[in-house]
Amino acid sequence: QVQLVESGGGLVQAGGSLRLSCVASGRTFSNYAMGWFRQAPGKEREIVAAIGRSVGNTYYTDSVKGRFTISRDNAKNTMYLQMNSLKPEDTAVYYCAAKWTNVVTVMRGVFDYNYWGQGTQVTVSS
Repeated sequence: QVQLVESGGGLVQAGGSLRLSCVASGRTFSNYAMGWFRQAPGKEREIVAAIGRSVGNTYYTDSVKGRFTISRDNAKNTMYLQMNSLKPEDTAVYYCAAKWTNVVTVMRGVFDYNYWGQGTQVTVSS
């Protein structure tokens, strides 16, 4: 069992930056593949970025490539999402997700994960 708590969301103007954090408690954080998802009103939850057990394995959805950076600090049981050059279309509730795994590959699908945080709101004004 692992508990996930996101923080760092807020209101920012277009072009601004935010850094989201996801702190995990429970079992060994380094054994979990992690991901950031987002859900805008009336839309399905979608993958934003993912990171495998190995910090070298990452994935980004096309719309955030070059603007967002996912990272993890296993010593702090924390995953981050640095978001730069934010756009109004980035507005959504952002969720972190975790899945225990013995492989190093990233996981991209909503149904790949079985632990979720409560979400943090990100609002980008134009």
